Amino acid sequence: MKALTELLSAESLELSKGELASMCSLTVDAQVFGIDASKVREVLGRCSIQKVPLAPAFIAGVITNRGEVLTTVDLRALLGLEVRAGARTVLVLEDKDEGEWFGLVVDLAGDIVSVSPKTLESNPSTLSARGKALFDGAYKLPAGLMIRLNVGMLRPAFWAKIDSSEAKA
Repeated sequence: MKALTELLSAESLELSKGELASMCSLTVDAQVFGIDASKVREVLGRCSIQKVPLAPAFIAGVITNRGEVLTTVDLRALLGLEVRAGARTVLVLEDKDEGEWFGLVVDLAGDIVSVSPKTLESNPSTLSARGKALFDGAYKLPAGLMIRLNVGMLRPAFWAKIDSSEAKA
C-alpha cells in the first residue's frame, strides 16, 4: 500500500491542486478500491461487529459509533467473495444525498491519495449489472487500477430493496 501511495504522490506533484480528487484507498482480496474521501466520516479500524440474526449475507452486522447504531455492509459479500470471520477494518461512510450513515467492512483501509480525474476510465460494457451499480469506473495508475466505488450504491437501504425484491420473485 505504501508503494501505491508513493507512486500516487509523485503523479500528484505534476498536477495543480484544483485538478485532483482525494480518494480513500481500500483493499479487498488484493484488489485496490477507492472512495471519495469526502464521503468517509471516520476510519474505525478493526472493531467488533455485532451480528444480526437472519440478516442478508451483505449485512456484516451493527456497530456503535458515537452513540449511534450503524448497519455495516460487507464489501466482500457485495463482490461475491468469501466472507472472512474475525476483526476487519470498518469505515463510517456518509451518503449526504440520502442523509444516511453506515459502516463498510473491508480487508484494509489505506491512505488518502490524490488522483487526476483525467485518469478515470468508465466501466467496461462487459461488467455485470452488480459491478455497474457498485463501480464508478477505475483510475489508471502506475501501480495498477484503483476501482472507484459508488457510495450511494453501497448503502444498506439500497441493497435491502434489491434483496427483498429478489425474495419475492
